This record gives sequence, structure tokens and C-alpha cells, in this order.
Amino acid sequence: MDKYILSIDCGTQSVRGLIFDSKGKLISKEKVEFKPYFSLYPGWAEQNPEVYFNSLSKACRRLKVKNENIWDKIIGVSLTTQRDTYINLDSKGNILRPAIVWLDQRTAQCSKSLSPIDNIILYSVGMKKAIDIFRKQSKANWLKENEPVIWEKTNKYLLLSGYLTYKLTDKFVDSIASQIGHIPFDYKNKEWLKKNSFKWDIFGIEKDKLPKIIKPGKVLGKITKKASELTLMKEGLPLIASGSDKGCETLGTGCLTLKCGSISFGSTATIQTTSKYYLEPKRFLPSYPSVIPNCYNPEIQIYRGYWMISWFKNEFSMKELIEAKEKNVSPESLLNRRLKDIPPGSNGLILQPYWGPSLKMPRAKGAIIGFGDVHTRIHIYRAIIEGINYALLEGLEKIEKKTKVKIERIMVSGGGSQSDVICQITADMLNRPVYRVQTYETSGLGAAISGFVGLGVYNSYKEAVKRMVHYQRAIEPNSKNVKIYNKLYKRVYKKIYSRLNKLYKEISDITKYPDI
Repeated sequence: MDKYILSIDCGTQSVRGLIFDSKGKLISKEKVEFKPYFSLYPGWAEQNPEVYFNSLSKACRRLKVKNENIWDKIIGVSLTTQRDTYINLDSKGNILRPAIVWLDQRTAQCSKSLSPIDNIILYSVGMKKAIDIFRKQSKANWLKENEPVIWEKTNKYLLLSGYLTYKLTDKFVDSIASQIGHIPFDYKNKEWLKKNSFKWDIFGIEKDKLPKIIKPGKVLGKITKKASELTLMKEGLPLIASGSDKGCETLGTGCLTLKCGSISFGSTATIQTTSKYYLEPKRFLPSYPSVIPNCYNPEIQIYRGYWMISWFKNEFSMKELIEAKEKNVSPESLLNRRLKDIPPGSNGLILQPYWGPSLKMPRAKGAIIGFGDVHTRIHIYRAIIEGINYALLEGLEKIEKKTKVKIERIMVSGGGSQSDVICQITADMLNRPVYRVQTYETSGLGAAISGFVGLGVYNSYKEAVKRMVHYQRAIEPNSKNVKIYNKLYKRVYKKIYSRLNKLYKEISDITKYPDI
């Protein structure tokens, strides 16, 4: 009898319900879109948690209507979500306030310093400033300072993955491979920090507010009667632990070794690989827990990476928005066709994609240089694509330097991976062949792989990947374009931040944005 897994992929702007068979074929898909966040004040990003679960339920109900013939053949459910988004629940499981979404930029004051000994240790390893920034970025610290009553009432402080797991199973439990964010997690040992660790003070979260965590592939719980009534999933179906959206994408593209790089063209663009040992791609930047239980995912991220495409579309692409509506196609598909009209290097227009500050570069800002009267908005669009790829290439080099292993091929995921032009630009800029698999829903595929392994259909993740991940034709680099990009990368792009950094500081000091 055919067997199926229902994958739930909850992103920043939509929930997708996906049914996969044991050969990795996407049988059916339902997507429910929503606004990514609302903002009461500049820099804030919040969402009603019920939007996520209601969208999940709607997607599942639609799937059942479309797939009555196989609905009862679904043997399990697996869940993957966006990272670093938080929900506060009281002792009865009620929502206390809107979720704080990963895009949120508010910061805590953290006027109370860490202990003198801890400060001395941090100074000695050159991490005092970075940890001060990290403390301020912790939304738990902000809540304790600004909404102390809410924090006092908080019984559980959950990542989005933990919240949706609770809604489906009535259990406060989550996957180890989903624990990525401003939380007191020991990434090397894949557990909550030891009780006596000073790092608890950095995050400001009490341990009893956190869920139980279990290995990927294990059963988180079973779909409750109430959840069944809302989603139409079969009551009692096992919910199998998988991992975060990026980790599931890496698994779903079959990226199982350090010789393979998994690029996600998502709201945050990332490059990940898979390692059997723990390493830090940047000093004090941890490798994240892989969906494969005994592995890690070293990662470099470009904050607000492909979110910049949405930004460009909303700010500069009214023409494509109108045309797309008339032709019933996506605005991105129209924009991507026009990328071919612009030569490699965008006629000298170069973009630095720091559209949001990072821990290592808290005052960083975006920049576009090289403007001339020849440039159009489509030049800007191509410069955005190229700028993100320059940053990904920089991340790839950092990972290779740390691992001493050359990344030989690139697997791509996310909306941008659907475009042949973007994949060709990526191959040219990274000078490596780019591969796509049979579906761009690789996060959902990764979750399904974990589900089939967890339920014993496959004995290992390696076997499941072999059976479920199928590669399309490789997109090879164009040697002429490689030379152009290599010169621009080494002689221009890599020098932009160091040349502009002092000006970024001046801008921040004068405008107080970002106020770190």
C-alpha cells in the first residue's frame, strides 16, 4: 500500500500543506498566504499566533477536500517552521500577547550588567561587545523590562515550532533541530544549557518556561481530537520531529556532506552544509543542529536576503504587479525574465545587501554604488540578486576556510530557485554547478524525509535521501561571466564594508538607527 507524509511548512508569509509519497513525489500542495507581520512602532514586527494555526488548518482542510482518496493513507505529520519567532502562553495555554517575529528589531536596555567575572571572561575572548548586543536583541529581556506582567504570567515561552506542536498535540515539546534563536541552547551538545551556565543571564529565560526537546525522527505527540476537528487530520496521527526550515531544506536537497552547499533563497538567504562534527563558521557563531540527529549545519546567513525582492517589488514594480495580475502569473517571474536584458555586473552597479544589522556588524547598512545614467530599476533588481550572491560567496569561503573542505556543488531552494536566470547567475558567481531537485518545496521534502525515517519506512536518512531526492540537470558556470564576477568580487565588493563602516557608525550616531 502507498504511504504518505503530510508536511506542514510555516514560513514568514505563508503556510504550505504538502503531501509527499515515499519516493519524494509532491502529490498535492495547498498554500495559505498572510501578511508577514504588523508593526505598532518602527522596527517592530509582530503577528497574531492564531494566524499561523488558522492558516495551517485552512491549508489542511483544503488538502483533504482535494485528496479524499489518499487522506487515510497518510501515516504521519511532520512540521517545519521559520526560526527565532516567539510566543508567550499562560498556564492554561492561552496566548498572552502577539508573537514577536524574527524580523523584529526592538532592543532591550539591559542596564543590569553581567557579573564582573563573566565580563572579564568575555573581554578576554573579545566577545564583550557582541554579547552585550546579543543580550539587547533577546526578546525575553525586552519583555521582562517592558511587559513584566506578561513575563510573570508566561508559563511557556515557545518558538513557533513549539507553539504549533502544542496546538496539534497538546504537549509542550519541540524538536532539537528547531532550536535556533535567542534561547539558552547548547548547540554543541544539543541540549538546554547546564544549570550553572552564566549564559542563562544573557538570554533572560527561566528553564521551566522552555519545552522538552527531543531528537528529530522521534514522535512529538499525536494529533488530538480538537486539532483533528480543526485541521481534518486523522486523530491519533503521529507528529514526527523534523527541524527548522533551513535545516529541512538542506536535508531536502540531499546535502549530506561538507562537499555540498545548500543555498536558500528565502526571506533570510543562507548557505549551509552538513558536518559530522561541531564547528563554528565564524568565531562564536555556532553550527546549528541538523535534522540528521548526529550531524550539524554550519551556516552563514544574509539577514533579510530575498526579503529584499519583496521590498523591491513593493517599492518599484507597480508595472509588473499590474501585468502579473492581468496574466495570472507572479510579478517575480516577469522581473526574472528581464534580468537577461542586463549584463553580468549590472553595468557597474554593485549592492551590499546589509538591509539589517547582524551580531558581528551591528551598524551595517545597505549600499548601492556605481550609479550612472545608463541604469534602470531592472539594473537595481539584478544588482540585488548579485549582491546577495556576493554575500553568499563570502559565506561559502568562510565555511571552506573553517572546514578545510572545498564545496564542489551547490543545491538551491526557495522561490529564487525556480528561475533559470537566477540559478545561472548563482552558478557564474560561485563558479560551481548549481543543482535543483524535483520540487522547490525542499523544506517540506526534508520534513517528509524525517517523517518516513521516524516511522521506519526507511532505515536511515541516507537511504531516504537516495530514494526521495532526485536531481535535475546541473546548471554549469559560464567561464566568461565567472571572470567578470571574480574581479568585481575581489577588487570591489570585498572592500565596500571596510571603506563605509566608519560612515555607517556616523549615520547610526546621528539618526539613532539602528539604536544598538
